[in-house]
Amino acid sequence: MSDNQISSFLTISLILLVCVFFVLLVILVVLMLKEKSSQKRSYTGNKDLPDEDKKVKKDVEYNKNSIFDFMEFDKVEDNMIIRKKGKQFIMVIECQGVNYDLMSGLEKNSVEQGFLQFLNTLRYPIQLYIQTRTVNLGSSINRYREKLKVIRDEYLKKQMEYNSMVNLNDEYSAKEINNARYELIKAQNLYEYGLDIVNNTEKMNLNKNILKKHYYVIISYIPEENNNTVYDEEVKNMAFSDLYTRAQALISSLSVCDVSGKVLDSEELAELLYIAYNRDESETYQLDNALKAGVDELYSTAKNVLDKRMEEINAEIQAKANIEANDAAVEAMMNQDKLRRAKQKEERMNQLIEEVAKDLLDENEEILGEDVVKEAKKIVSKKAK
Repeated sequence: MSDNQISSFLTISLILLVCVFFVLLVILVVLMLKEKSSQKRSYTGNKDLPDEDKKVKKDVEYNKNSIFDFMEFDKVEDNMIIRKKGKQFIMVIECQGVNYDLMSGLEKNSVEQGFLQFLNTLRYPIQLYIQTRTVNLGSSINRYREKLKVIRDEYLKKQMEYNSMVNLNDEYSAKEINNARYELIKAQNLYEYGLDIVNNTEKMNLNKNILKKHYYVIISYIPEENNNTVYDEEVKNMAFSDLYTRAQALISSLSVCDVSGKVLDSEELAELLYIAYNRDESETYQLDNALKAGVDELYSTAKNVLDKRMEEINAEIQAKANIEANDAAVEAMMNQDKLRRAKQKEERMNQLIEEVAKDLLDENEEILGEDVVKEAKKIVSKKAK
């Protein structure tokens, strides 16, 4: 290797070493700058805190505003959902669907033409919303029980009337007793039928796989559409008027498709939102039960345990007293009827003695002879008078 080649090789090696040294120097400077900036941020973030609280992480505070931001609506009022601090108003129409699959071809064509006409009449945006709910028959069962209680009281009343008529057989004709018996049987059948309905409905309610779909048409109103600069109350009144007019027009258009609809009121809107935000809880705890429990109030108070126990005891006393009173009334009526019959029999004692004596003479007429029997009957009649 010549001297020129050796010098060029050394020159290249030196240049490479200088480049590597320069790169390492740049990396070191960058790391030092990052460390200084992180120390500066930690110092400015903790300079106002006490020494013992510098390492404590501040808890996240949840307030009413953050909850309403999560729910995406402000309140429900005047059959409307108010959003964005009064900048958007929403009204909801609930529709009852039709069984399209069971229709004939001509009926299906009519429904399709009606829906096409409904779409052509739209002049503003709408939203179609379907909510699937688990069928909860708790409220229906409670209504059935109340009606069944009325039927049971009527049945017991007819039973007492029929027993009274049977005991006072002399005062009622056979036709009246048969009519009363027919009414009693009819009331008994009605009560047993109602009891079967309640029991079957309770068994059906235990099945959580029964689902029902609810169909909704959602329309909204934004005050900026008309450049309104009036007060909030006037904006709300104008929004309600505009939304209600649109809703009635939509309901009229949907009726062409044999689809009926109605505007949801405030409570129904609250139920719609409650189920949307509480899918699992709504299956077992409905909105009406929550409202009765007072969960919408700022605080709730429970009754004293002894007071609740006293109410249960009073209810049990009332129920048993009703049964006891019915039984006692029936027994008293029967005793009164027996007493009345005994008094009647006592008043007719002489007459009954006369009739029994004459029957005995008639039975022994062959032995005593006809003349003796006639004379004896006269004597008996005379003594009876």
